[in-house]
Amino acid sequence: MERQKHHHGHRHDGAALSIDYYAYASAIRGWNPYYKAAFSVACVILCIVYDNLYVSMAVILAMGFISVCLGALPLRRYLSLLSVPLVFILLGGAAIALGVSLQPAGRYHLHLGFFYLYIAQGGLTQALRLMLKALGAVSAMYMLTLSTPASEIIQVLRSIRVPKTIVELMNLIYRYIFILMDTQCRMKNAACARLGYCGYRTALSTFGRTASNLLVVSLKKGAVYYQALASRCYSGELQFLSEKKPVRPPQVLLAAGFLILLTILWRTAG
Repeated sequence: MERQKHHHGHRHDGAALSIDYYAYASAIRGWNPYYKAAFSVACVILCIVYDNLYVSMAVILAMGFISVCLGALPLRRYLSLLSVPLVFILLGGAAIALGVSLQPAGRYHLHLGFFYLYIAQGGLTQALRLMLKALGAVSAMYMLTLSTPASEIIQVLRSIRVPKTIVELMNLIYRYIFILMDTQCRMKNAACARLGYCGYRTALSTFGRTASNLLVVSLKKGAVYYQALASRCYSGELQFLSEKKPVRPPQVLLAAGFLILLTILWRTAG
């Protein structure tokens, strides 16, 4: 039996909002989760398979438009969330574009004492293509996670016959992340109220004590969390009430048109 149920996301330390909060607050939360999952996965696959600069940029712009404009997510928050994987993408791209040699090599090189740091022929193009491809795939997954609550994503995974053990572990680990975040946030606020970060040495000492206590406190909270599940007849599988969210024809046309556009870009720019 399907019923409509309203949820509230998690909010930590006032301004710091979790992805779970954004998913529940998204203006496109009412879209069918199967539609959003299929669309985002299709964009990821085409972005990787086509391996084209224009296709990757189109996916990045389109997913950003959906998340920010249609999903009503603040642009500053979106860029802030995207900056985390962007750092790793830039580091990976730099590792591909740059090389080290004992002799001058490549189109551009810089002498650094005993060795040369150079850019290989075509290294910049290859690195740029890889970074945009990775960023396009990440932005497509962000569109899904920033607009779809975890319970609906788990429902999609169950429907495609993902093993129950994997799904339950994903759900429990995801929920446990918020327990850790809440515990760390409370401990940090308590330390700040006692001037635990007033100096460099004091901050290091406070950080060490907070890190050591975090594991103990979080384990206790995890035990309480499991007891709460057991008291509600938890038998190894969490059940969620789901809403009926039909897929509308304009949404299908939007997805099909965009995927066709990616194919056209790939053929014309290839």
